[in-house]
Amino acid sequence: MGTAGGPSDLPQKLTEQLKEYFQKNTSLTLQQNGGDLLLEGTITGYDVLAAAPTANDQAGLNRLNVTIQVRFTNAKDETKNFDQSFTYFADFPQDQTLNQNESRLLPTIQENLVQQIFNKSAADW
Repeated sequence: MGTAGGPSDLPQKLTEQLKEYFQKNTSLTLQQNGGDLLLEGTITGYDVLAAAPTANDQAGLNRLNVTIQVRFTNAKDETKNFDQSFTYFADFPQDQTLNQNESRLLPTIQENLVQQIFNKSAADW
């Protein structure tokens, strides 16, 4: 996975999480090439946005929003192929920085993204 921001090891962490999740939840084995399923992805968004504005139009919360563009190829059934975005977010207090919250928020975001990708690509394997 490539990246559009965030920690430099985030693409590697997501890749490893995906591998582990697939191996744990399917009978599939990892192949370097020539496999039945191919997942390719790029982190296309890593953004902090204002969320839950207060009465004074100030953000009560900030939201870390992570988006991954995933291309999935199924060599056994091309009707299952897709190229789509997956997004998940987590909120943190507006009076705190992303650096103060990133290590707490990222595991939840990563886990959710992995589950979304798995459910779309291989839940029926």
